[in-house]
Amino acid sequence: MSLPFPSSRLIATFLVLLLLLSNVFSSPSSSSLRSVHQRHHLDNQNYKDALTKSILFFEGQRSGKLPPNHGMTWRSDSGLSDGSALNVDLVGGYYDAGDNMKFGFPMAFTTTMLSWSLIEFGDLMNSELPNAEDAVRWGADFLLKATSHPDTIYVQVGDPNMDHACWERPEDMDTPRSVFKVDKNNPGSDIAGEIAASLAAASIVFRKCDPSYSNLLLQRAITVFTFADKYRGPYSAGLKPEVCPFYCSYSGYQDELLWGAAWLYKTTSNPTYLSYVQTNGRNLGADEFDNMFSWDNKHVGARILLSKEFLIHNVKALEEYKEHADSFICSVIPGAPFSSSQYTPGGLLFKMSGSNMQYVTSTSFLLLTYAKYLTSARTVVYCGGSVVTPARLRSIAKNQVDYLLGDNPLKMSYMVGYGSKYPRRIHHRGSSLPSVAAHPTKIQCHDGFSMFNSQSPNPNDLTGAVVGGPDQNDQFPDERSDYQRSEPATYINAPLVGALAYLARSFGQV
Repeated sequence: MSLPFPSSRLIATFLVLLLLLSNVFSSPSSSSLRSVHQRHHLDNQNYKDALTKSILFFEGQRSGKLPPNHGMTWRSDSGLSDGSALNVDLVGGYYDAGDNMKFGFPMAFTTTMLSWSLIEFGDLMNSELPNAEDAVRWGADFLLKATSHPDTIYVQVGDPNMDHACWERPEDMDTPRSVFKVDKNNPGSDIAGEIAASLAAASIVFRKCDPSYSNLLLQRAITVFTFADKYRGPYSAGLKPEVCPFYCSYSGYQDELLWGAAWLYKTTSNPTYLSYVQTNGRNLGADEFDNMFSWDNKHVGARILLSKEFLIHNVKALEEYKEHADSFICSVIPGAPFSSSQYTPGGLLFKMSGSNMQYVTSTSFLLLTYAKYLTSARTVVYCGGSVVTPARLRSIAKNQVDYLLGDNPLKMSYMVGYGSKYPRRIHHRGSSLPSVAAHPTKIQCHDGFSMFNSQSPNPNDLTGAVVGGPDQNDQFPDERSDYQRSEPATYINAPLVGALAYLARSFGQV
């Protein structure tokens, strides 16, 4: 294709080469990269402290029998009979957010993103790596239990409507621990595809340190993906009253099939999965435009992941995924010709009014990860006539994380326990009620609402929890009833772990 201004492109290419000099040959901790970050007006964030706390948060979300070295000391054992309704062992796993539910769909995505964080940035975590691995294992262990029966996946524990009608500690919960499943007669390609992705990703995490466990995860991932592809359909079709509107599969199941296949190809290098992506990619929405990445929609994540195979491993068959990944990048660059993202006056990426921080953390992770791939491939992104370098992507990601940690109009950290000013009345049952140690007497279903309705700070800090965040005008009321802004969730923290690991190393803190 001819270009109307070839000389302009040559000049741009020359400028790109100059800009890349500070990226191509430098490590994340290099002084050249550090100088790029230090142009920002606030560079005093303690990323190492935030990393430690972001991982500790997952211990506060644990269900099941807690280990002796459990770090969130105000929590106790809970859900020890989970699964008994169907005579299966479903003890363990994570409560997704501020309730006492175990929703399999977001739990699997959380495990995938924790694993991806370790795969890309685990070597930068130093002493926090074992804790991060424990967080991955806690989720993966539960997913192994949930997929232990052939052609059946146990996707949820708890009745959400009954659970949400109570405000009680997980240690006290007496609402029905109903168990819901998908099988070949009532398929769930979306949740099965996500579980396959999470198990495959986790298998990479443990490949060197626990090979037998890694192999178990991989073999199960292969089996679960086969089930997802063979028996197609969204899990919310058969379980609508139980999973909607909480975690409906709004985007369909096609993205999870592409995502699952991408992870299996990354994990195995088996050409069968490459062929699957090539043959089915477009039917699964590979070339549809998406500008957000979440527990529901995985298309953007799959594109970034597959682009690495082209950029670094020179898999020519996946070149189009680099183009798709570039389209996403251009959509989030402020001021770029094809930008379609909104930012608050204070500079926060704003996608949705409910739990917006999940998009901030997932996008920041993708920007840092893609910057890593681009640097290795010594290339950039073209957004119309604009050249976007890896350094630009890192700068945008840093700005988003800094906003989250307190560099914002309210000077408020949106991570509990980080900084001097952070949310004190988060929408979280266990955090808002006195611990079992402090109040051994059971708190009944409705008795907890007196605390829910009070203006008192939560008695227990859910350290490291990142809440939904401010509104489009950078305002945050810090009200317990405002679940859209004040509720934490595991899938907000999971990609943040990787981003914080990168930033902590970049500033020489780990």
